[in-house]
Amino acid sequence: MSAELETPLPLQMSDAAANKVKSLITEEENPELKLRVYITGGGCSGFQYGFTFDEKINEGDTVVEKNGVVMVVDPMSLQYLVGGSVDYSEGLEGSRFVVTNPNATTTCGCGSSFSI
Repeated sequence: MSAELETPLPLQMSDAAANKVKSLITEEENPELKLRVYITGGGCSGFQYGFTFDEKINEGDTVVEKNGVVMVVDPMSLQYLVGGSVDYSEGLEGSRFVVTNPNATTTCGCGSSFSI
C-alpha cells in the first residue's frame, strides 16, 4: 500500500458557493456546466473578479471539485487567486459570489475589484 499525499488546492470553494452553483446548474438543465472564475483588468481598483458558466475545461485550467460541482480557473487568473476562496453570500448588498483573496493589497467597497 502506498500513501498518497493530498496536495492542497490553490483555490478553495465554500459549501455555500458549491450549493448555489449546483442550484443554478439545475435551473439551466445542463449538467455539463462548470463555474469559471477569472480576473480581468478594470474595476475601481485595477482588477476585477468575473464568474461565468462554461461547458469545457481548457488546457492548463485548475479544476476544483466540491459537492459534485466543478470550478475552473485559467492559469493567468490563478496566479492572482492562489490561497484564496470563493464563497456565496446573501445579505443587504444582495446575493453574490465573493472572493477572499490574500494577494489583494486593496479592494473596492463592493468587493468586486482589487489591486495587487
